[in-house]
Amino acid sequence: MLPTTVNALFILIGSLAGLLLRRGINEKLKLAILNAMGLSAFGIGIHSLVNGMDHSGYPVLFIVSLALGALIGNWIDFSERLEKLVARFQGKGSSGTFSLDGLITAFLIFCVGPLAILGPIKSALENDGTLIYTNAVLDLVTSAILAASFGKSVIFASPILFIWQGAIYVSALLFMKDTSPELLNELSLTGGFLIMATGLSILKIKDLKVINLLPALAVPPLFFAAKALF
Repeated sequence: MLPTTVNALFILIGSLAGLLLRRGINEKLKLAILNAMGLSAFGIGIHSLVNGMDHSGYPVLFIVSLALGALIGNWIDFSERLEKLVARFQGKGSSGTFSLDGLITAFLIFCVGPLAILGPIKSALENDGTLIYTNAVLDLVTSAILAASFGKSVIFASPILFIWQGAIYVSALLFMKDTSPELLNELSLTGGFLIMATGLSILKIKDLKVINLLPALAVPPLFFAAKALF
């Protein structure tokens, strides 16, 4: 768990540095950085989904995952529930700079990707933290830029990443002795679409309420679990 702790700590340090940097940036530059983040997220998403499609043995699975994720997410309406929670949080002394888009963007960029998923699995099964340490350095820079654009909401991505990678680490120790590379690929493919959708939202091209699509990430593991049983 040491590599995961380092990764979460680097996000916290980067976020705090970004908040300090934010004070010296005018609105025009903040908008420019925000647009750059939108383009970056869009590009990262395309890269993940293209690589995933090239290696996918189930070319329809990501469509089913996104469709089911949208149905479940919009039925529960995570977006509205979280917006109400944020509004309540802001009403209790917050400065009003908490950005829901910032938290979602940080979660998707930090937690949904090959390094974030493969890293804790490799650490658990092979005692090799190289991938997570590499991810930590990338997240250090990214979190600073995100915090400069979105504000303090990015800080909350640090404990979220710790819980996320910790859960993957423990799951790998308990259940993933024979983890299928196909499953990891399908997760990265589906996650790529979510990251790309986040980029569109940041750029104000289309608000896809990405948080309502997050249940899509649960579909590939369930599919492979069912496949193993039958």
